[in-house]
This record gives sequence, structure tokens and C-alpha cells, in this order.
Amino acid sequence: MKANKILFITQEITPFVPESVLSNVGRNLPQATQDLGKEIRIFTPKWGIINERRNQLHEVIRLSGMNLIIDDTDHPLIIKVASLQAARMQVYFIDNDDYFHNRSMTVDENGAEYDDNDERAIFFARGVIETVKKLRWCPEVIHCHGWISALIPLYVKRAYNEEPSFRDSKVVISLYDDNFKEQLPDNFLQKVLHKEMQAADLDGFSAPVAYNELAKLAIKYSDGVIVNGDNVSPELIEYAKSVGKPVLDKPADEEYYNACNDFYDTVL
Repeated sequence: MKANKILFITQEITPFVPESVLSNVGRNLPQATQDLGKEIRIFTPKWGIINERRNQLHEVIRLSGMNLIIDDTDHPLIIKVASLQAARMQVYFIDNDDYFHNRSMTVDENGAEYDDNDERAIFFARGVIETVKKLRWCPEVIHCHGWISALIPLYVKRAYNEEPSFRDSKVVISLYDDNFKEQLPDNFLQKVLHKEMQAADLDGFSAPVAYNELAKLAIKYSDGVIVNGDNVSPELIEYAKSVGKPVLDKPADEEYYNACNDFYDTVL
């Protein structure tokens, strides 16, 4: 079976943020997939380092306005969009004044990790899912890149598994060398619970949660894993294989885009 609708959820995408392995994949893989004749959507955080005027971002009023409750606090969801004209692609940005406005990615200007990175990941994941629902679009494969997207597999398979947009979706997670160094707050796993989710959905995971534990949670609820870095933790690759997930080892650069798209068909 061929996968024809692919949702890309990426932590970084050039030219909106500086070039890196992750941001280049975030930019070029969706274009290559679209060039193969597939229908795509792209979501990324509206990091505070993104220049809205230069990149011509504008708010999508019909998609904005929802409040997401995290740890008993309301947080308004703002959706913005920009176009990559040369590639004929639109990029949707998840924004919120508390979590993203005037703030960088994982660390602040002093190199310290934000102490609410856990809530930022929760807000981003739920924001993407709620927006895709509003778009009335049903992705066949969801490809997640970066730690900020790590909760997408859990939510798709447990909190939103009965939603028409996601009922039949398969999720692929890419593993990179990037990570965060600090542990997430002790009550992170409690904050994650949403809708009809139960504590049993997090069996095998306990606080404190560091990067590898978060990645394992993503792997557990994914349908396939792609190794995207040269220095990905062997522990994560071994874990993916131990829980029976198909793993695509890092393809050669010239084969990367076709290999990913063949992998989508495999997990579907």
C-alpha cells in the first residue's frame, strides 16, 4: 500500500532557523516527498528567533483561538503560516506567548535549558493535533523530528486514536544526535495525561525523565524508527528493535529521500 498523505512535524526547518542536520531535513524531505506526487503538511514551533516580518508569517484566524489546558492553566493556541515559494510549500507554525514568544529553542541566551520545556512539548504536540483536526485532513503517515515532537506518537495512539483524522495514521519517529541535557520536571508524566488517557499508558516510564526516556516513549508508540544521526544512542536503537519496531538505519545521502518514502509504505 502506498502512503499518499504525509504530515511532517519538525522541530526545525531552514530558512526560518539556522541550518543544521535537522533543519535541512525539515526543509528538504517534505519537498522531495511532494515532488514524488504526495500530499504533505508541515508543522513547526514558532520559535522566538524566527523573524516574522522577514519570513512573512501571518496568523490564521480561523485556526487560532483555542485554549489548551496544561497543569490546570489555559494557554491560547496561535497558528501562523508562511510559504516557501520556490518549493510551493506552506509551513504552519504553533505559537503561544508564554512558550515561544521572544524565546529560543531548547536553551536561553545564557545556555540554560528552559525549565518548562516539558510543557512546551505538550503544548506543541496537542496544538499540532488540534489544528490538523480543524483542517479536516487525514494523514496516512506522520513523521516526527526532534524532541519537541516526541509526544505526538503517544497522543495519536492513545488520546486521539478515535478521531477521524488520526484513526488510521501510522507514526514514524526520526532519531537525531541532538538532545537536551537536563531532566524534565518530576511531574512531567502527570502533566502528559490528556483526555481518556490512563496512567497505564505510561507503564515502564517513571520520573525523572531525561532525553533517552522521552525518546523511548516516542518509540514505544511509533510504528517505525529512522536513524538520522551518526551518534544516535545505541540504547535507543536497541530499544526500538527490542519492542519490535522496524528501524531504517541512516540511508546514504543520495538515497535518503526515496528510502524515507519507501519506509512510509512499509509502515503503512
